[in-house]
Amino acid sequence: MKLETQRLVVREINENHVEDILKIRSNEIINRFVRRNSPKNNYDALQFILTIKERTKNNQTFYWGISLKDQPNHLIGTICLWNFSEDRKVAEVGYELLPEYHRQGLMSEALAAVTDFAFHKLHLEEVIAMTHQDNENSKQLLLKHHFILEEGRKDEGVPENIVFSLRTFHP
Repeated sequence: MKLETQRLVVREINENHVEDILKIRSNEIINRFVRRNSPKNNYDALQFILTIKERTKNNQTFYWGISLKDQPNHLIGTICLWNFSEDRKVAEVGYELLPEYHRQGLMSEALAAVTDFAFHKLHLEEVIAMTHQDNENSKQLLLKHHFILEEGRKDEGVPENIVFSLRTFHP
């Protein structure tokens, strides 16, 4: 499954992306706001890719690498839909972008393509996003795309995260 925007190619990752996934998922700036076990080496990155491929095959997740159109073999970030509700009407979106590509509107393009896919191809009713309360770039991105801060909702087990949602019929 490949999505394209004006400047980006958003497509499934594979074993050829080991070094890019290692670079993205072990980046200290990105990881300031994310709780996870970061890959320490190419083997860890490969194991992550194989897990994602299996989850994609089983329709548990949609996970894409983000590339610039003029550098299609080089990933600069990732974006995914995952954590689907049992009835497959709600999913969580997650995203990350290498810091040297921040503040250029690139993740905005990727998020627009993925939310369009979520609502028009998967027929979801809601996309939620959990972001760290101090991640100003992420909060601005979500608000720009009409996500609404859900004051009463919590990210179970991650109290420093806040929850945003986007519904198919938003004002």
